[in-house]
Amino acid sequence: MKIENKKILHTDILIIGGGTAGCYAALTIREKSDYSIIIAEKANIKRSGCLAAGVNAINAYIVKGRKPEDYVDYAKKDADGIVREDLLMTMSEGLNRVTDKMEKLGLVILKDENGEYVARGNRNIKINGENMKPLLAEAVSKLTDCTVINRINITDYIVEDNTIKGAYGFSIEDATAYEIRAKKVLCATGGAAGLYRPNNPGFSRHKMWYPPFNTGAGYAMGIRSGAEMTTFEMRFIALRCKDTIAPTGTIAQGVGAKQVNSLGEVYETKYGLTTSERVYGTVMENLEGRGPCYLRTEGISPQQDESLRKAYLNMAPSQTLKWVEAGKNPSEQNVEIEGTEPYIVGGHTASGYWVNTERETTIHGLYAAGDVAGGCPQKYVTGAMVEGEIAAIDMVSKLDADISDGSPDTSAFDEKKALEAKASEYDHFLTERSQMFTTEAIEEAMQKVMDNYAGGISTHYQFNGKQLALAKEKINHLIELTGDLYASDMHELMFIYELKERLTVCLSVIAHLGARKETRWHSFAENLDYPNKSDDWMKYVNSKYENGQLNMIYRELVGREARYEHND
Repeated sequence: MKIENKKILHTDILIIGGGTAGCYAALTIREKSDYSIIIAEKANIKRSGCLAAGVNAINAYIVKGRKPEDYVDYAKKDADGIVREDLLMTMSEGLNRVTDKMEKLGLVILKDENGEYVARGNRNIKINGENMKPLLAEAVSKLTDCTVINRINITDYIVEDNTIKGAYGFSIEDATAYEIRAKKVLCATGGAAGLYRPNNPGFSRHKMWYPPFNTGAGYAMGIRSGAEMTTFEMRFIALRCKDTIAPTGTIAQGVGAKQVNSLGEVYETKYGLTTSERVYGTVMENLEGRGPCYLRTEGISPQQDESLRKAYLNMAPSQTLKWVEAGKNPSEQNVEIEGTEPYIVGGHTASGYWVNTERETTIHGLYAAGDVAGGCPQKYVTGAMVEGEIAAIDMVSKLDADISDGSPDTSAFDEKKALEAKASEYDHFLTERSQMFTTEAIEEAMQKVMDNYAGGISTHYQFNGKQLALAKEKINHLIELTGDLYASDMHELMFIYELKERLTVCLSVIAHLGARKETRWHSFAENLDYPNKSDDWMKYVNSKYENGQLNMIYRELVGREARYEHND
């Protein structure tokens, strides 16, 4: 099989990733301008991204009696100070605004007898959100001059003189190579799963916390193009129900369940209550012989039993089925918990592109929003929408201000020549029939390397400098092997590029883990060479790929009132 067709498209704004942030950005662009839009989506926009299956709560909302500053304080404390407060503040100020917009689009938000939203804790409100993504997709489908290309895998940016010019990709369905030229580009591709060996092996390996089709594509394209990235060492590890990998927050918040060890002792207060400390406490209790660990649900009421079964049937049916198969309700048996493998995700931690306050990256004209944007943890669904909105407004403003003589950036001949070269690269994998290694075999080897040498589940998330050096060596060797992979169709070609993306992100994760000489977030970055926290590391660890290697950059913290711009 070979690339059969080649298409060159032009647009004012290209959005890569039709998930939460991408869709909301498109809606904002159309509200503010009549600029043409292309959305390039790897799956289908109706059910793509982290919001695909819906959610049962808005986890980032300023409830009555609270203010945006409170949310900034919460996220800053959870990340032990390593956040971009300017990003958190501008995000927090928009949370309720985008929630109101979603309600107007048809989202059902639960209300009490007084017409007030039903709060779940200090920052959450309850919703019926199964159809949240279809609501966004339907609204996007009604926009004028907005073209959605489904089932297209974007593989590379087009960058000239550190300015974005568009992107390359291929259709997974009809063997067409694309070159999409754009004046501004928004990356909204999500974070990275599948770097580490997961909880469940074999057939169930994709039963994980984060979507397995989020491969770090946006990160990888940015890294290769020389964009500055930040805080990849702040990995995210979710505390989940064992085996089902179902959320634990619904139990902890819904019925007030505490974390207990096998002796029935509450241990969560012993280690701390931040996200990373809850995982760390569970790891340590197991290591010290007091496992398994649980959420204590024994003794809850029949009404709470029913509430939990219904809640999980809606969002994680496997957990409800586990209770049914065991013949025991939550009130009769505590729920065992475990940590997942590490992920790189800017919606829960601070990993991602280094952006200015308006979410523009260090590559001129390239913006990032949602899980792919760094510095702004705990953004969740609504925070991703706000970042899409902020980026969209700035893109429109910059396009309005641009003075152009109307001439194209490159000649039609140069564009065609560039696409021919990229199509030849795709054809290499479609025609070179080497059977030495399969994509799946190299992916499994990658996950084993990261698990054993870069702080995965098998090493209790711990690592040291010598292990990281071995991880780097082995990942580089696997990258060399990808050149001989073969794809029999476009779907397999997508798998090859997803593997290449993950391997690129792995190298950045390894570099960042080694560069922060402290342990600030237990489990998230458990550095055995530097087991303690140090005030000397109250700074950002950033990186930039230059001349074939990752160079580390250290930057001072940015306050919440700052308007940060890229100066160097």
